Amino acid sequence: ALVSPQQKSSQHLALQLVQVYAHFVENANFLAWFQHDWILKLDPSPEFVDANPEFLIALDSAGRVIGHNRRAQSLLEAEARGPAIGLAFAQLFNARFEELGRFVASRPRDQRALTTVSGRLLFLRAEPPPARPFAAGEPPSKVHLPAPLAALSHGDAALARQIERAAKLVNSPVSLLITGETGTGKEYFAKALHAASERRGKPFVAVNCAAIPETLIESELFGHTAGSFTGAAAKGKRGLVLEADGGTLFLDEIGDMPLEAQARLLRVLAEREVLPVGATRPVKVDLRVISATHCDLEALVREGRFRDDLFYRLNGAHLQLPPLRKRADFDWLVRRMLAGIGAAAPMIAPEVMDWLRAWRWPGNLRELRNVLEYATAVCSGGYIQLADLPDALLAAAARAAQEE
Repeated sequence: ALVSPQQKSSQHLALQLVQVYAHFVENANFLAWFQHDWILKLDPSPEFVDANPEFLIALDSAGRVIGHNRRAQSLLEAEARGPAIGLAFAQLFNARFEELGRFVASRPRDQRALTTVSGRLLFLRAEPPPARPFAAGEPPSKVHLPAPLAALSHGDAALARQIERAAKLVNSPVSLLITGETGTGKEYFAKALHAASERRGKPFVAVNCAAIPETLIESELFGHTAGSFTGAAAKGKRGLVLEADGGTLFLDEIGDMPLEAQARLLRVLAEREVLPVGATRPVKVDLRVISATHCDLEALVREGRFRDDLFYRLNGAHLQLPPLRKRADFDWLVRRMLAGIGAAAPMIAPEVMDWLRAWRWPGNLRELRNVLEYATAVCSGGYIQLADLPDALLAAAARAAQEE
């Protein structure tokens, strides 16, 4: 009541009811908003953790906090001594994100206890996100995922969104730009797109724009006629663009292409024809162009080092690949790589897996494969231990730990 003849204390029951139902409304909105993410329900009492939990927390596929209700906000900020959004689960609780399977509803409530980093005892019910599109059955989004694309991931939400988008574009004439850190698998992704498309029976031609000398890039890409310049092949050369006719041309490290060659490539994209060096008549070409880079192309455009018209031609659709350190399917990647290295995949000691998960992997998938190949070659009895990891890698990890 706005006006009451009685003391304000007489309205405490109404205030309590409003607060209780406001909490219910907040929690219902929270669960709807984060329905595609990990939901953690926590309560000091095991009797209430499943029915009416006090604290709600949402985690992304990498185990980082992306949301919480108001009561959980107070709890987490006390633990973190500041904002909790973006912090890892293990920074707030005495458990690892990979251990959340111990806290699902199928286990007895009194066996789902854990403590915060400050030692507060809570009971947890962990609810994983709904099955990703590549799980068995029809995907919730109704997007058909061709097998080559579905095989790229096993539960990483960020990558799954890119795979869904790519599945819609496999046969589109739109040029694709794949970005991501070095070693994140941009060429593997491009090959999967090609294998999933109607062009799969035609060539997939990969060009590393950073590896071709600037003086030869035009003749390598666009070909040349016989005797068109000093050192030209006696019979001329078709060029990599024409070699990809009917299929897919993958331009890796496109940000390193010289400006003059960029102008020639723009003509290929705009006119769908190639003019070899020394030729007078262009040659029609039918191809799908996929480019990739770890550079910020927009920054290069602003600096005048990359043509803006070419950037917009290449960037028909943008696919961003997550770095390895943020992949939620890291354990699956390790098992898959080991299975592909040799006839009999070795076992990995638990402490080695812990170490692999903790390393930041600046070289991403390429670095991980190199490490696993080395460890497989030097391990004994088909069992990889810490001593089987490369010395340089262990030393780098030790230096990084000291610097922290």
